[in-house]
Amino acid sequence: MRELAPGLFVHSGVQEESSPRNLGDIANIGFIVGGKCVAVIDTGGSIVVGNRLREAVKAATKLPICYVVNTHIHPDHIFGNAAFKSDNPVYVGHARLAAAMAARGRNYRNALLRDVGEAVAASEIIPPTLEVKDTLDLDLGGRTLRLTAWPTAHTDNDLTVFDTRSETLWLADLLFVEHMPVVDGSLKGWLSVVAQIAALQPQRVVAGHGEAADWRRALSDQERYLRILLDETRAAIKAKRTMQQAVDSVGLGEKDKWLLSEGFHRRNVTAAYAELEWED
Repeated sequence: MRELAPGLFVHSGVQEESSPRNLGDIANIGFIVGGKCVAVIDTGGSIVVGNRLREAVKAATKLPICYVVNTHIHPDHIFGNAAFKSDNPVYVGHARLAAAMAARGRNYRNALLRDVGEAVAASEIIPPTLEVKDTLDLDLGGRTLRLTAWPTAHTDNDLTVFDTRSETLWLADLLFVEHMPVVDGSLKGWLSVVAQIAALQPQRVVAGHGEAADWRRALSDQERYLRILLDETRAAIKAKRTMQQAVDSVGLGEKDKWLLSEGFHRRNVTAAYAELEWED
């Protein structure tokens, strides 16, 4: 656990897929300490990871945990939620997060047990009790967090957290560093959101995966990949290639530039093809 700014702590997950060895500890998670309480930002990929995060909070401060913020639906960010039930926090998420949890929760839990094992069987899907439709400020006591619900991009329920005191922008999976970006929402929408993020001026950024020390370069690298995915998939569709032919040919020059490309690049091309096939 690193203190990136006074009272703002981040734990970096490993750049891997979930396994019995890492217990789902594959995403960046953390917490922000205010004058009266604490906000947890994402809880990790299992209750084991969530419990470790809760222990880190208790080691850092005696203040209560008042909010647990989930930045989006993906299981590596939400399956530690149950670790905080005894704190009776307000669970916060995008206005579309609850619907996504209802639709995917059972499959996500089955996949967690399959990929990680019974050690994480107590992991639960816990939906938000406070939803963000546009923007929302959370007061931690002399420290305000500005939450923004974005249009469909990485997912259809992406939420960012801006700590006004340290001017830190918690982008979560709207920014991947070294780890191949994963398209699960809208490729065109994500590129639009990336352009909006690039115009912002935070002092620092927390990515969903990887270290964002030079976040503008990381954002540019991500934009390059997404743009290539867009342009080459469009070209494949225009050339009347099938989806499988596109999967076998699009973005091949990018695969070696990213970690976990074997697990995600082909899926990204499939998602891009499905989105772009019927565009005007």
